[in-house]
Amino acid sequence: MPLNPRLACCGLLWALCRAAMAQEVPAELPAITVKGQALDAAQQPFSVTTLGADEVREQPVQELESLWSKVPGMHVTNYQINGVANSVVLRGFAGGGHGGDIAATLDGIPLNEAMSHADGYFDLNVVVPLELEQAAVHRGPTSVLQGNYNRAGLIELRTRRSGSYRDIDVTAGSHGLLDTQLAIGQALESGDQLNLAAQQVRGDGARPDAGFSRSTLSGSWKHRLAPRLDLALSGRWHEARGDSPGYLTEAQWRRDPQGQDARVVGDGSRKRFGTLRLDAGYDLGGGTRLLGFAYGTRQEFTRWFTRPRAGRWMQREEDYERSVRGAGMNLAGKAALAGGALDWMLGLEQVRESTDYGYWDGLDARRRVGPALDDRRTQLVNTAAYGQAGWQANDWLQATAALRRDRFTGSCRPLGPEAGDDPCGRMASRSHASPKLGVSAQLGASMALRASWAEGFALPSDFAKYALGARELESNIFRQTELGLQWKPSAQWLVDAAVYRITSSQEIRNTAPGEYENFGATLRQGAELQLHWLPRSDWHIEWAWGRARSRVTQNADAGLLGRQVSGVPGTTSTVHARWSPRTDLTVHAVLRHVGRSALNAANTEWAGAYHWADLGLQYRLPAGVARNATLSLWLRNAGNARYASTTVLIGGERLVAPGAPRTLQLGLQVSL
Repeated sequence: MPLNPRLACCGLLWALCRAAMAQEVPAELPAITVKGQALDAAQQPFSVTTLGADEVREQPVQELESLWSKVPGMHVTNYQINGVANSVVLRGFAGGGHGGDIAATLDGIPLNEAMSHADGYFDLNVVVPLELEQAAVHRGPTSVLQGNYNRAGLIELRTRRSGSYRDIDVTAGSHGLLDTQLAIGQALESGDQLNLAAQQVRGDGARPDAGFSRSTLSGSWKHRLAPRLDLALSGRWHEARGDSPGYLTEAQWRRDPQGQDARVVGDGSRKRFGTLRLDAGYDLGGGTRLLGFAYGTRQEFTRWFTRPRAGRWMQREEDYERSVRGAGMNLAGKAALAGGALDWMLGLEQVRESTDYGYWDGLDARRRVGPALDDRRTQLVNTAAYGQAGWQANDWLQATAALRRDRFTGSCRPLGPEAGDDPCGRMASRSHASPKLGVSAQLGASMALRASWAEGFALPSDFAKYALGARELESNIFRQTELGLQWKPSAQWLVDAAVYRITSSQEIRNTAPGEYENFGATLRQGAELQLHWLPRSDWHIEWAWGRARSRVTQNADAGLLGRQVSGVPGTTSTVHARWSPRTDLTVHAVLRHVGRSALNAANTEWAGAYHWADLGLQYRLPAGVARNATLSLWLRNAGNARYASTTVLIGGERLVAPGAPRTLQLGLQVSL
């Protein structure tokens, strides 16, 4: 009988909850190492923005995407479509999250989906914000933990897997918002370690037909099987439903920024996601550790979306049933080399992903009225070997070298009659090796310099990889050169700055139905700045700024040469000021600015710049009232700015997703 992931996951978590009631003991097992964690000491030559648990919890967070404004040059293009991942912009690439420009991992396991809505799509709503120990954004193709989708960077998420804690966050706000999150860490009487997390969030939305609800439950249990052998079993279940009011024409938006087009009826989404995973870590002695892991994921995702097509507004349905099996091992250790210290890691893994995909167009309020354009099953197998070494030559010099090699095979076959013409066949085997090199130098106590060179790649996207005419294509190659510095002139200042240059070659274009060729190149250049300033003991001012210029350098259409890549804002900036007049009181002010971006390849249409401000107040309750409890009050978009969080061209029409209006949120955070 096949395993039902929902029942298995819920059963596992029920058992873990019962175990949590056991008496705790003072001793705690160390956290089990996850894939890639051994590389932490070797990341200095590369630009990485790391957000810890305290920063994640600093203000009420219903979804992780709201954190990315803290990362220099990172921006979320919010579609305001419930249940559908937004696009994330980073280093001049506009298709992260909703497409494949950014890689994402959770405790080392890939979250990118090979054929779910878009090649490389990932949905971070399956993660409970309160369960995170760390969120690290690797800027550029510098990490060996991912291959195909790691061109703009990697979002590396790690959950809390050790410690004793009981955290509760509850937030209520405008438009029916109610978000409840729970995280528990417990050392059990048996000596085992248990970690649990849950979230339930719902809301009505500021626009008609914008209600949503999602629930997530996760847990991990760690057991020491032998003095050197640790096992960890973890599970996760996520369900989400949402309605969507869809896009507005720009004229409609200017008349009623929170309205709905009458032609949008029955849009929305639903999703179920479950995963089970086993980790085993063995201490080989001498600072060397072997980690093995295996996991399985089942997912169902359906969305309905109305947009202009063929001269009228039409609703489409996309339906995905996804199954993933993955396994791998890491070997990490330390050694002495030429008088310095060497941290190294070797890894091998395979991910087998199968997706049943159905696509219908011209629906009548979710009712299918014609044959499927696509009804098919795709399979993609990625086998990867990778390694990285960081050498601390002396007190001031560190060098890092890494290499990842990926091999892909796959196939596509129809499951029923199809009315569309997307290619579907056996994929030609493809391989690519991606080197990464970096060096950092500590120049005195106040300044460190870093320089790196790294390569990333992209397979032909979506169904192009299964086309007979794509068999001779080369991978799209991205090469990044970066210079950076970190400067701390005094205890009141910290500055981290970087400049980068990314070239792409062998870009892939469609020359005829089912026919493709490598022809095209781009140049992405930019600068990023992270600044912390403490003018007084009760003030903290933080500034994250980025500037990006992405231009076409080779294209079959000579008129596009020198044009900007669409969807990339020229500048992004976030200033966050904190004032603590008393130890129990903090006042927050956040100002976000997003520059204009091109909407089309010819750069004849542009999305305008916009900005908004948030205000917040946090008060730590007296110990006599509640122990470790904080009340928070946030006014989002305090000036009620009218802005378009997304502007797109679809079917020749300029469409807008309205930014959220002024909203009020009241939260309570308790740690027991």
